Amino acid sequence: MTRAEHIAWCKERAFKEMEFYKDPKQGIISMMSDLRKHDETNSPTLIMMCTMELMRSPTIRSATEFINGFN
Repeated sequence: MTRAEHIAWCKERAFKEMEFYKDPKQGIISMMSDLRKHDETNSPTLIMMCTMELMRSPTIRSATEFINGFN
């Protein structure tokens, strides 16, 4: 799987988790977890960005924008 394919997969799963739990934090947690599963996205910087977003108490809208911001 290429980096781009992996990012698309991460986003898809993150949105499904957010929708299932009705909780924006679950989408970001999913994204953070899945980013660690690919050599090209397993970055301490990306994990820190996700952690910082979690600390901001995201809304559905802000979490969606955050997740869509990955490329």
